[in-house]
Amino acid sequence: MTEVLVVANRTLGGEKLLDAVRARAASGAVRFRLVVPRSTPSAGLVIYDEAVSESAQVRVDLAISVLAEEGISLTGEAGDPDPFLATMDAVAERRPDEIIVSTHPALSSGWLRRDLIERIRNASGLPVEHVVVDLEQEGLPFRVTLVVASKTAGGEELLEHLKRKAAHEGKHLFIVVVPQQHGGGGAAGQARARLAATLARMHRDRMLSSGMIGDPDPYTACVNALELFRVDDVVISTLPDERSGWLRANLIERVQGATAVPVEHVVVDLASTTAASAA
Repeated sequence: MTEVLVVANRTLGGEKLLDAVRARAASGAVRFRLVVPRSTPSAGLVIYDEAVSESAQVRVDLAISVLAEEGISLTGEAGDPDPFLATMDAVAERRPDEIIVSTHPALSSGWLRRDLIERIRNASGLPVEHVVVDLEQEGLPFRVTLVVASKTAGGEELLEHLKRKAAHEGKHLFIVVVPQQHGGGGAAGQARARLAATLARMHRDRMLSSGMIGDPDPYTACVNALELFRVDDVVISTLPDERSGWLRANLIERVQGATAVPVEHVVVDLASTTAASAA
């Protein structure tokens, strides 16, 4: 069994990288392992370390799901923020037969400015294939929707809206962000429980999805996610007008002003969701 180590971050999902993996898979008995360095964006807003770590795990989860749809088995984990150290940690733990490293083109790649490919070749002594993914020119082979919800995560109106998008907009990935509510130490646990329940429903409906908890401020959570992921549109779910603190804070309009991608608003009536759950 040949083992191939794949190292990628923001270019994960690019068609050229997927083609390289497919070619290896077609060649015989191959096992793939993915490492996504927890790299902070080089420019833009300040992103908290927790959000960077969570976004790396989201990429791992989505890659596993996408390749599983094609019958390709993949394991993976988030690695050291330094891509060289992340790669060498993986090599030391379970020495692969070869390595595939995916980067942006030279002009926009911080990894290439640090001579990552040659350093890995010299330090590992293994064959290293360099795959260049130009997302600005090529885009991704699927549509990516950012979904932001808290109390309404898992609401029937939201899930039905996402199912319609998945059915009518071609191959689709969903990244769900559940902001933590302000409060004590249980806020993160509550947000994770909501996220897990929402993803379980989406997976049951065969929607490719992963997610993370976000900053307690929903605007910051949205903007951080937009900085960390390349998305085609945003869906924000809230309670009805009179009960929604997010709407009282003009969240929809503020997010629309922060991004060029479309922002949709879905209103969830928790009473109907509770009734549907009971049924």
